[in-house]
Amino acid sequence: MTALTASRTATRGVLYVHSAPSALCPHIEWAVGGVLGVAVSMTWTPQAAQSGSYRAEFSWAGDAGSAAAIASALRGWNHLRFEITEDPTSASEGSRYSYTPELGVFHAVTGLHGDIMIPEDRLKAAVVKAALGDTSLMGEINKLLGKPWDDELETFRHAGDGAPVRWLHQVV
Repeated sequence: MTALTASRTATRGVLYVHSAPSALCPHIEWAVGGVLGVAVSMTWTPQAAQSGSYRAEFSWAGDAGSAAAIASALRGWNHLRFEITEDPTSASEGSRYSYTPELGVFHAVTGLHGDIMIPEDRLKAAVVKAALGDTSLMGEINKLLGKPWDDELETFRHAGDGAPVRWLHQVV
């Protein structure tokens, strides 16, 4: 191995597409396949929480950092909600990305057991913001943990599992 040859660490993860319009589904497959370098085919099922949208799950394997690349490829697409996880390896932490059109991208580093790991500087900044009266400490911690994204995605996560559905309607 030469100094110019980078060693790659393989990992795996799961992409959860919580809602996407049917016209977007093949584009999602192409984008994910482009990142992973393989053809991707997902099984799409109707999303009960939002009429006319579909959901899918895709287990993937690739280089460490693939979740970030997939999140980057999918972010900003209207009417798309997704989450992607990446398992930790011996050389890298795990990660979780959540995306909603209203909130944008949330990223968290995850540990071996899936817990969100918040860097010390981000915690210190939250304490300072709360001390200045800009926000509450609990509000800042909730943002660091991705609670606004969890709150918005919860309906979509369970809509296909027989759980009660909060119906969403598009306002024109």
